[in-house]
Amino acid sequence: MICYPNAKINLGLYVTEKRPDGYHNLETGMYPIQLCDALEVVPPTDDSDFCLKVSGLMENENSNDNLVAKAFHLLKSDFPHLRCTAYLHKVIPFGAGLGGGSSDAAFALRLFSDYFKLNLSIEQLEAYAAQLGSDCPFFIRNRPMLATGTGTHLQELDLSLNGLYLVLLKPDVMVSTRTAYAGIRPFKRDIPLLEQLKKPVQQWKDVLDNDFESNVFQAHPQLKQLKEQLYQAGAVYASMTGSGSAVYGLFNEAVHGFEQSNLFCWTEQLNKRI
Repeated sequence: MICYPNAKINLGLYVTEKRPDGYHNLETGMYPIQLCDALEVVPPTDDSDFCLKVSGLMENENSNDNLVAKAFHLLKSDFPHLRCTAYLHKVIPFGAGLGGGSSDAAFALRLFSDYFKLNLSIEQLEAYAAQLGSDCPFFIRNRPMLATGTGTHLQELDLSLNGLYLVLLKPDVMVSTRTAYAGIRPFKRDIPLLEQLKKPVQQWKDVLDNDFESNVFQAHPQLKQLKEQLYQAGAVYASMTGSGSAVYGLFNEAVHGFEQSNLFCWTEQLNKRI
């Protein structure tokens, strides 16, 4: 049994307040895209309860630290009979703000539920996903969502980017959480993000921000340059996604010319079936 965990982009990202537990409350739009990994589950291939084999971008990763393995062991704590082998092929760049690891975890929960006939409800899957990471619950329903709190409070967005073209760029840099949050001063906007997202996409450039861009662009100027290049190429909106290090542009028509060495480049027409 196989599935294809897809990535996401953030449409605006505001750090609204620091919580007593040390985490931050956020406000962001999350939108699924077609860039995806591949995850397969088969019967056990050895005597262990679970074996994960990773290929692609993270071939040498310690599989015990992978969120797919953590998803399996989370379910096994409630369903002790589970045994299988999983194969994960990584295509989504990691450390890019694209939610690849979170998507792998959420899709793994769904896949394990189907494979072992656990009949878990959407609400149960979301509860398990929330234990694995703040972005994970989003990928259970995998539809445009407004995420608040630490990212686990989700409200479905009546938003379509149908017909627009996405250009996604990631240079060979990594952005640390410390870098992203350095100097962040949380505050709530006068106009909620939900209202900003109701404006035409052509107006987002003037109203929709990612609070992490200032610090990340200062530390990694090439990301700011890539965003500027997207606008120069005709993007109606461009932004960094998550806390970096990928930036994207939304275009009215297909564009090319961004392909170069040491730069991951992905293009697609949005709102095809995921």
